[in-house]
Amino acid sequence: MHMIVGLGNPGSRYAKSRHNVGFMAVDLLAKHWQVPIKRSEGKALTGCTTYQGQRVLLVKPQTFMNESGQAVSLLADYYKIALPQILVIYDDLDLTVGRLRLRAKGSAGGHNGMRSVIKYLGTDIFPRLRIGIGSVPDNMQGMNYVLSQFSAEEASVIANACSSAVDAVQGWLLMGLEKTMSQINAV
Repeated sequence: MHMIVGLGNPGSRYAKSRHNVGFMAVDLLAKHWQVPIKRSEGKALTGCTTYQGQRVLLVKPQTFMNESGQAVSLLADYYKIALPQILVIYDDLDLTVGRLRLRAKGSAGGHNGMRSVIKYLGTDIFPRLRIGIGSVPDNMQGMNYVLSQFSAEEASVIANACSSAVDAVQGWLLMGLEKTMSQINAV
């Protein structure tokens, strides 16, 4: 079984915020695969499906960003999912809006949600897909920026990025990490 985790904050207040692009990507994947994400388990909302013969669990932690690792760890343990089969999708301030980066491992890079996931899994060696949200403007605090909504122009770019994230996830499932990385990271 594979687990695709989108990081974000629960609730309508945060639904369209920059910090929720992980949720946005997983929601689009769920829509594409026609699988509802509404089962409450392991401190998350989940949906389970089969894609090209592989069982896939879609996950949206409901613990708020800074404790996302609780849900990831609980579900990985419960379903006995190996670390290489866990893909975490999240926002990244160091990438321009809409840019994607797929990696096999890495640090949290200042991202509290990823810091939590790394803490609860006990390692940073698991795949992750970062979606760029742009850097914090000089006149804003980081927390306010990540909780702000995208401009209309940025929202269009993010919609395309989420569509590309769906392609990346499907590529990862079908072709593996290395081949998908070479395609996604080359753009």
